[in-house]
Amino acid sequence: MQQAAFLILHGLENHRPPAHWQFWLAAALAADGHVVRYPSLPDADAPRYDAWAATLERELTGLRDDAGGGERIVIGHSLACLLWLRAAPLLPTDLRPDRVLLVSPPDSGVLPESAATFRLDPSALDPAAIAAASGDLRIACSDRDAYNPGGADAMYAARLGVDADVIPGGGHITPDEGYGPWPSVLAWSTDGALRVGAHA
Repeated sequence: MQQAAFLILHGLENHRPPAHWQFWLAAALAADGHVVRYPSLPDADAPRYDAWAATLERELTGLRDDAGGGERIVIGHSLACLLWLRAAPLLPTDLRPDRVLLVSPPDSGVLPESAATFRLDPSALDPAAIAAASGDLRIACSDRDAYNPGGADAMYAARLGVDADVIPGGGHITPDEGYGPWPSVLAWSTDGALRVGAHA
């Protein structure tokens, strides 16, 4: 198996708890010999977009250097999805990854004031610019997400013209819904042709 380099980005109020699927995924990928970056993004409880965007660019620079010609993959959850949608079109070409998975992108309208700087208008997104910056982009979401009641498939995937894997009853896809170990996302991580499904 060729080594790939991964950047895993957490969401609001997420301090990388061991019970979270992202923590499990980072450990599983590293155990398989891949390079994994799983940074603690600044001020997770009251983040600012500009600080997260600066961290994203630094981490993507490291990811480029880590990859050594191998595949570069970004996996974001919740607020990190809005970070990606806003920041990706502004990235230097050499920092753009080969694949991106956005899990449970929230509706800006339900974000608390502590994350207000991340709010965006989905109708103002530039699908061509996001596609060019994101390589093979996929969205994984639930049909019952309190942070996106209308559905991320309609709000983001349909507008961007990208594939969406909709998980029935998956909530916001967090440990509260049983998303600790998540073999399906690990399988997608090493084979982008696979679909992302439920944890069991």
